[in-house]
Amino acid sequence: MFELTDALIAALQRFDTPTVCNALEVLAPRRRGYGFTTEQLVCTRPELKPMVGIARTATIRSAHPGDLAGPEARALSDAYYAYVDAGPKPSVIVIQDIDEQKGYGSFWGEVNSAIHAGLGASGLVTDGGVRDLPDIAPGFQMLAGRVIPSHAFVHVVDFGRPITVAGMRVRDGDLIHADQHGAVVIPHEHAAGIQAAAEKIMRQERVIIDAARQPGFTAAKLKEAQGRSAEIH
Repeated sequence: MFELTDALIAALQRFDTPTVCNALEVLAPRRRGYGFTTEQLVCTRPELKPMVGIARTATIRSAHPGDLAGPEARALSDAYYAYVDAGPKPSVIVIQDIDEQKGYGSFWGEVNSAIHAGLGASGLVTDGGVRDLPDIAPGFQMLAGRVIPSHAFVHVVDFGRPITVAGMRVRDGDLIHADQHGAVVIPHEHAAGIQAAAEKIMRQERVIIDAARQPGFTAAKLKEAQGRSAEIH
């Protein structure tokens, strides 16, 4: 069974999400064309370290009331928070807005960020909306489709099922890496290999970057640098 240890989290947080995607291209070549967000998301705190956590998934609606005050709605809400609490920690909450107009109302603000942070979540990836940006829980990251002022009629519709957010297919229990660039699902079997693969790629790229920054750089010197880069193991 996969275990997200503190050591693995620290190792993965050394790299931005594009570098993790590069490493996955080496470790799992078939993943080159999927498994990451393909639509732009707003990152509310780009200065934070990358989010690394186990996905807890849900769907929401906000454009129409539904039965917000009934006992069934309360039971569903209670069950959702119990689901977040019962899962592995740290988690990353991944929520798909299933309204036709995504981000009509925000599930996320000062209160829900505090609740989810208290339940062990490091942050959020959603194609829906967020608000209360100055008052979000300390250290809680949010990648969202848009920033909006109202929660409208927002409510949880379902949770724990596979969803798609910003082009990224996510299942409950997936390992998520996310930063200001977007998010990617790291297959459990490749998580431990990300650091070595990323470090090799960075060493290879450094040879080319250093050559390009030297006076008198030419296409011939680029070709030479590419050859030296390819020899790095």
